[in-house]
Amino acid sequence: MPPRDDYRGRRGGGGFAQGGPRGTSPARGGRGGATRIAHQAIPSSHITTVGVRRPGYGIGGRSLPIFVNSFATTIPEGIIHHYDIISPSEKTLPARLNMDLIKALQTDVAPQIFTPRGVYDGRKNLFAARELPFGDANSKEAISLNSGRTDTGGKGPKPYTIRLTKVAEINPEVLKRFIAGDQSHDNAVLTAITALNVVIRMEPTMKYPFNVRSFFTNRETKDIGSGLQLWRGYFQSVRPASGRMLINVDISTGTMYKAGPLLGLCLDFLNKADPNALAMSRGFPDRERLRLQRFISGIRVLTKHTGADGTIQQTPRVVKKLSSAGANALNFTMREGGSMSVADYFYKTQNQKLQFPDVVCVEVGSGALIPLELCNVPPGQIMRKQVPPEKTRDVLDFATKRPRDRLSSIVDGLAVLAYGKSEYVRQFGMHVDSSGPLKVQARVLKPPVLRYGVGSKQPTITPSNGAWNMVDKRFFRPAEVTGWCVIVYEQQRRFGEGAAQDMITGLTASFRDVGIRVPANYTPLIKWENGQGRIEDQLRSAGSEVNRKYGRPPNLLVVILPEGGNDIYTAVKHFGDITMGVATQCMKSSKCFRAKPQYYANVSLKINVKLGGINTVPDPSSVSVLTDPFNPTIVMGADVIHPAPGSDGRPSFTALVANVDSETAKYIACSRVQTSRQEMIEDLEDMSHHVLGKYIGYRMAVEKKSAPAAAPKRIIFYRDGVSEGQFKQVLEQELPALKRACEARRIDAKVTIIVVGKRHHVRFFPQNERDGDRSGNCPAGTVVDCDVSHPTEFDFYLQSHGGLLGTSRPAHYSILYDENNFSADALQNLSFALCHVYARSTRSVSIPAPVYYADIVCSRAKNHYDPQGTLDFSDSATQLEDSQVENSLDAFRRGFKALNDKQANLMYFS
Repeated sequence: MPPRDDYRGRRGGGGFAQGGPRGTSPARGGRGGATRIAHQAIPSSHITTVGVRRPGYGIGGRSLPIFVNSFATTIPEGIIHHYDIISPSEKTLPARLNMDLIKALQTDVAPQIFTPRGVYDGRKNLFAARELPFGDANSKEAISLNSGRTDTGGKGPKPYTIRLTKVAEINPEVLKRFIAGDQSHDNAVLTAITALNVVIRMEPTMKYPFNVRSFFTNRETKDIGSGLQLWRGYFQSVRPASGRMLINVDISTGTMYKAGPLLGLCLDFLNKADPNALAMSRGFPDRERLRLQRFISGIRVLTKHTGADGTIQQTPRVVKKLSSAGANALNFTMREGGSMSVADYFYKTQNQKLQFPDVVCVEVGSGALIPLELCNVPPGQIMRKQVPPEKTRDVLDFATKRPRDRLSSIVDGLAVLAYGKSEYVRQFGMHVDSSGPLKVQARVLKPPVLRYGVGSKQPTITPSNGAWNMVDKRFFRPAEVTGWCVIVYEQQRRFGEGAAQDMITGLTASFRDVGIRVPANYTPLIKWENGQGRIEDQLRSAGSEVNRKYGRPPNLLVVILPEGGNDIYTAVKHFGDITMGVATQCMKSSKCFRAKPQYYANVSLKINVKLGGINTVPDPSSVSVLTDPFNPTIVMGADVIHPAPGSDGRPSFTALVANVDSETAKYIACSRVQTSRQEMIEDLEDMSHHVLGKYIGYRMAVEKKSAPAAAPKRIIFYRDGVSEGQFKQVLEQELPALKRACEARRIDAKVTIIVVGKRHHVRFFPQNERDGDRSGNCPAGTVVDCDVSHPTEFDFYLQSHGGLLGTSRPAHYSILYDENNFSADALQNLSFALCHVYARSTRSVSIPAPVYYADIVCSRAKNHYDPQGTLDFSDSATQLEDSQVENSLDAFRRGFKALNDKQANLMYFS
């Protein structure tokens, strides 16, 4: 069935409507049947969805014409034939080698079969626009396929055997039905979308270095030192939308190893000029050798050697590790007997006299040792490790582009993508609209009104483009500093008595301005300490001194850190959050030296909530969903963080954050350690049980509610970091865990689960420059729930923050479960309001505050470990055996210490 262009559908209103929890009802929350623009059909009632079926569309806010970095494409008419590609050796080969093999198969070995040529994903799947002529057999084997590459022993081209088996026929008609809202998102739809993605990526991946969904060209590069270059790349992905199929195109950044001599790359990484600096016999430290080894392991190099026919050949090899001695000191046994050094071997057999025989060698995959100076790094080789922390700023500078510049780069990228010239795109019958990016009518939501405390000259304020200020305002509920002291870890000559007193004066003045109470005529103790000592003992000593002097311990420790004081910071947080349960506030000496009042105002935002205060709350009229007295609501944010790539033996950490107050401004958190790289939260039932108990306890003790009235009637669960392929797992594993926690607490609450996605490439650009904010971005509150949204499921994009640098990224909200039957407007306004209660700033943030907090709690999980312990949190990649990984994970579980009870009801993570 073709897409329905004219449909008079009902949009979601601002309140609630009737219906089942997972989209089993017709459209909800209607307001008089407003006519939608073309393609915006409500999905048919007979289809099944993973998440909630779309109930309608939002209507709130003012209209704003924008561009989206997507381009419309047609869907193929003919049947697509799907083949499995199997290497009988079952050895996983690099994607680039696989691509080369299939290219050779289609162009050299069997061009008569592959006419026209099929498209290949580099792994298991090949798609063809016509059935391959295998005769009666369903599969065909290509024997002795020559890769054109010499094997690692230098014995000439290596043969490969490849088997193709037909597994399915794909009728693109399912995609037409799907985008029209008449087809469920099943395997047929998923495979068809995969096929179209492979079609559009085939041409560039044959020509350029690629990485999953992006490819990179050397048209725009930047050398950032340390042996690294940045290349501009292009991301592309076929995405189904309401009534149409789109190709999402964005610019991306690839980090490449610098091409040229491997010796030069190593020197660049170590910031050395003399090659002999890499000689162990001349003082090359072993720790530096291991650091360099981590950097270059896995890199592909070319080595020259003389073939049997006397010709010079280049052999690709993969670096495994570095030798612990130079080429002239490494001896090996010859096959014919006797031993020889590596340096002598290359001189006698290859006539290559080494310039730097003392320098270490590389050991390649075959076990051979090759001097660094005889290896060359080919261009366009992607570094798949974590970028060194000191280079992060360079990467950001290169990747950051103002909205108009980014959109221009994307449009220019269409010439590189060249869909119209691609034989693969043409033979599959796809036509991409390259006339310009998609035009969409977005809406800009009205910001919530924020309420401040007694004594404010302006008790309420309405943010403007996601920002407001604290001038003449007092916190909604100011905290009290009953005692405090200052511990300085910067050298006294850099941050002396005068600087410390200036800081105390500035911070105390800020406390008074925002309403934080401090003891009258209180002079905080100031102590200078050595960061190499035992931080815990130093902080405990300072607290004891305050206790002796004033008769009560401090409830705030202010710590001044030097540059690079990360280890001190971790130790301070462990002492405050885990050991003693006292609020700690760290400041860099460079930031608070002669700082302006604005700096201390920002610090006060953090201190107030750490001490139990509340900075601001949304006015009840702005968030009726949250403040309905008959439906008390708890909002949860959940996240999982995984170790860096290659860090075997490191666990993943989970966090659950939830409000405990009626105003949804005061949050508590709990975190756990779990199996490495597992996305679903193992201990969610226990964590949910904990935060539900805290919510009920706070409402009874502080808000004086009776036990029945204190329990939540609604649970809104925001889940971060889940890919679309894991939505079903959330419903099958995490939803039941949340329900079991409610049953254990005897709570009868209706649950809504919303996934917040940040790792996508959809970007918004104002069509008219005057409609953008000062950074050229769309204004805070820009929402889109049509045109680029899911054809059948309830989702929307919301850009909730004002732009600062570069192009802002909207968050993608997918509603997986909804017993509360929220309308589109209700959830969009609720999510936007929650982006304004982030305690650390007077700006709205990019995702709802509880999700943001959960992300912070996850990243601070290392604070739960003894800083004097033996567990390694460095980001360097480690290679461990399976048994070692298991033991390491057990050690991390045992070493994880619970939050101190005194901090359990406070926003220690702010």
